[in-house]
Amino acid sequence: MKLDPVSLRLFVSVVEEGTIAAAAKREHIAAAAVSKRLSELEELLDSKLLNRTNKGITPTDAGLSLLFMARSALNNLNEIVVQMRDYSHGRRGSVHVLANISAITQFMPGLIKSFMALYPLINVSLQEQQSLAITKAVAENRADIGIFTRLPHGADIEVFPFRTDRLVLLVPNDHPLAGRTSLTFNETLDHEYVTLRSGTHLNFQLIKAANDMGRSLKIRMEVSSYDALCLMVQAGVGIGIMPAGSVEIYKMDGATAVPLNEDWASRELSVCVRSRAGLSTAAQLFLDHLLAG
Repeated sequence: MKLDPVSLRLFVSVVEEGTIAAAAKREHIAAAAVSKRLSELEELLDSKLLNRTNKGITPTDAGLSLLFMARSALNNLNEIVVQMRDYSHGRRGSVHVLANISAITQFMPGLIKSFMALYPLINVSLQEQQSLAITKAVAENRADIGIFTRLPHGADIEVFPFRTDRLVLLVPNDHPLAGRTSLTFNETLDHEYVTLRSGTHLNFQLIKAANDMGRSLKIRMEVSSYDALCLMVQAGVGIGIMPAGSVEIYKMDGATAVPLNEDWASRELSVCVRSRAGLSTAAQLFLDHLLAG
């Protein structure tokens, strides 16, 4: 059985207007066509839907039931059109974003908040990943957008500049290095470190920088997040290196940040996509927001 939405709409109009003539005028259709549609609807449903008298038309009990169901069905059909239009215009949709810990702690909360204020019907899924894993996932179309620390990669992706951050040394307040206004990385290597877990770009960067000086990084503990790193440094487990913007987020009475005098301490964060032209409208809007911000 196939119900025609046009016939349902005409049926609702006839009941609401009380006459076929008034319904035909409202719907901009000939009265004879309205009458034919109603007859076909009654035949299809095998039910008498309308009482026709010289005073007008009123619904039968079956007609009243159909009236409520028809209104609901027509509203649902209209909602489909509205929501699909929202998708096509980018007002509704979803975006899957991968970002490294530096981007998440320093920049993403404010950017996502402002984006969702502009587009409340777009759902943003944000997941933390390591930088190389991000470029690979975006290239393989497992995420719409990636935000990573700029580094050599072999992924077939489009890359755009995003932000820069600056690495600083975090030390306990009673540490011998706490009173310095700045430090070279070499001056820190006699002390034990708390670092992010193995495989992160920052962990690799510190180990490589030490090796380039012919020295080694004394890692006493690895942690999975910046807040854990801060807590361990404050507890005196070791010293640590993290972005200055992330240090400012955590209120720490027991630790001090000291600038690092190293070129590599200034890092570029980048945004990547598999293909800008191939993004959904919602993902394109989010990318534009990131780059404009």
